[in-house]
Amino acid sequence: MYLWGLAAKCPRSSSMFQVPLPLDRDGTLFRLRFTALAVGTVGCPLFGFLFCVLWSLLFHFHETTATHCGVPNYLPSISSAIGGETPQRYVWRFCIGLHSAPRFLVAFVYWSHYRSCQCAHPRYLQGCNLAFVANLLENTALLLLTYVSSSENYLIHESAFVLFIASALAYMYLTCHLWRLTKKHTASPEERRSYRWKQRLSLFNLCMFLGAVGIYFRHNWYCEPGVYTAFAFLEYLVVFSNMAFHMTAWWDFGSKELVIVSQLEDKRF
Repeated sequence: MYLWGLAAKCPRSSSMFQVPLPLDRDGTLFRLRFTALAVGTVGCPLFGFLFCVLWSLLFHFHETTATHCGVPNYLPSISSAIGGETPQRYVWRFCIGLHSAPRFLVAFVYWSHYRSCQCAHPRYLQGCNLAFVANLLENTALLLLTYVSSSENYLIHESAFVLFIASALAYMYLTCHLWRLTKKHTASPEERRSYRWKQRLSLFNLCMFLGAVGIYFRHNWYCEPGVYTAFAFLEYLVVFSNMAFHMTAWWDFGSKELVIVSQLEDKRF
């Protein structure tokens, strides 16, 4: 990346010089601590989610809590909160779209980080690639289920949701597995804290998801009052634990920075 300076008049020799002008003496154009990137990446969907749920409860309660069998329900499901009404749908789509590019960047950073670690296990690199693919699929599925609501195309929305949950759980498991293979004996205190929270959050996420699935089928079979409320609440916990899992990047790369630099070289033509 260059910022080019051009002379006002060219010399008679018709030679033209292009001189890169970086914003800093060492060529740094932009610098951002990774902790700030992590907060921004997780903060966008967190804000969007809380806004959608609270706005739905305050201004679209009956529309977003209605059930197919008409039993009392007191919390909107995630699909109803983020895609059923406006302005919730617009806010959620804006927040997810804004955070998606940093999410892809962080996925590449983790992939590069684990590939640079030393490990003698014969399938370690395969595990790194699988974790990278799972991370990409999770983010892609989130974009798909965000921009295709259940009211617009239920089949695509449902398929994207299944892909999101499957890839998220796979990524959590593979991340913990890769950590055990590479950092079990050499990790810093921050990395060990990150790993402990990764284990807890991945297990919690799995339990909440399985509980939500069981309660969802119970609601469809028996249509009991308040059961769908419990399902929605467990959905929220799945989302919060997923965000918290990704927030552990704060410990993994807390001392790192995202830096954009220009190449300090002259080019003559």
